[in-house]
This record gives sequence, C-alpha cells and structure tokens, in this order.
Amino acid sequence: MKNIGVLISGGGTNLQALIDKQGTVLKSGRIVCVCSNSASAYGLTRAEKAGIATKVIRKNADCGGDNEEFNRRICEYMKEMRVDVIVLAGFLAILGGKLLEEYADRIVNIHPSLIPSFCGDGFYGLKVHKAALDYGVRVTGATAHLVNEITDGGKILLQKAVYIEDGDTPEILQKRVMEQAEWIILPQAVEMVCKGEV
Repeated sequence: MKNIGVLISGGGTNLQALIDKQGTVLKSGRIVCVCSNSASAYGLTRAEKAGIATKVIRKNADCGGDNEEFNRRICEYMKEMRVDVIVLAGFLAILGGKLLEEYADRIVNIHPSLIPSFCGDGFYGLKVHKAALDYGVRVTGATAHLVNEITDGGKILLQKAVYIEDGDTPEILQKRVMEQAEWIILPQAVEMVCKGEV
C-alpha cells in the first residue's frame, strides 16, 4: 500500500473524488496527508472531515516568495509523512527543484483539457475552458499525466473526452469536465502509479 500526498489550492473537488474512490478504484494507495498553499482552501476542510492530516505552506507568507524554498518545504513535509506518490489536485503553483528530483515519475496531475490542446503556462482553471470555447472545438476533456519540469509536459497516463454543448459557458463546461472526466480518470491514474504500472 503506497502513501499518497495530495497538493491543493482551492475547493478540493478532485481531492474529494480521490477520497471517495479509496478502496474501490484506488486500492493500492491511501491518502496520508493534504498540503495546501492557501490557508482558506476548502479542500483542507474536506481532508479534516476524512481524518487526513493537513498542512499549509505558502510561498510568500512562509517562504519569502522563494520558489526553491517553497518546493523544499513541500518535499520535506512529503518525506516526513512517508509519501510515495504525490497528486496535484487543483494545485496552482509550479513545482521544481528538489521536489521534482525526489519524486520523479511519482507526481500525478490532472489537467482540464486534452493535452496538447490548451495547456502549458497560463492555462489553468476557467482559462482552459474559455480558450476551448473561444477556439470553437467540439470536444474537450481532461488529461491525467506525470509531472516534470515542463508545465503540463509529462507523460500522459489517461485521457477522457467530453463533448461541448450549445450554450456552454466556461463555468458550465468546467463542471461537466470535472464530473465526466477529471473525477473518473484521476483516481484511475493514481492507482496505476501506486501499482507500479507506469
């Protein structure tokens, strides 16, 4: 059984999907801690309700804005909690340095588009869905991938398509992509990494 650490920045809906799938889809790992870069992230409440340890590490307030120190502290906490696999579940910060070295091929991210479309620097949250609608694509979706030093550039693990419908707004599309793709493939991808299939 692998120990999983989840990094979040906001509401924690993808975290909740992982919590809900423990023991069914996610059988080879268990979430041992949740770390947020925002003290007000509702995902911390979700973790506490599930009896999962939490910690807040803020880049500016705790690390003086130093990205290297921020990554070092996250890495330190993950090691302290004996984490084997890290999951980025709506974590709005770029990882690097020691953390990427220590956890190479063991960090999973979920991105709300079919990579290589609408991904990379600056593409996150509603911006991704707005870009898809502005471009006029008829199919979007989500991608679970490994994390490396290139934003959204790691090995693709799973993808799931979602159709765009007439009248979609970025908010409506975001919700459908979460429900029909993200919440399904993220637990599956984390299970693959925990089982050593990657």
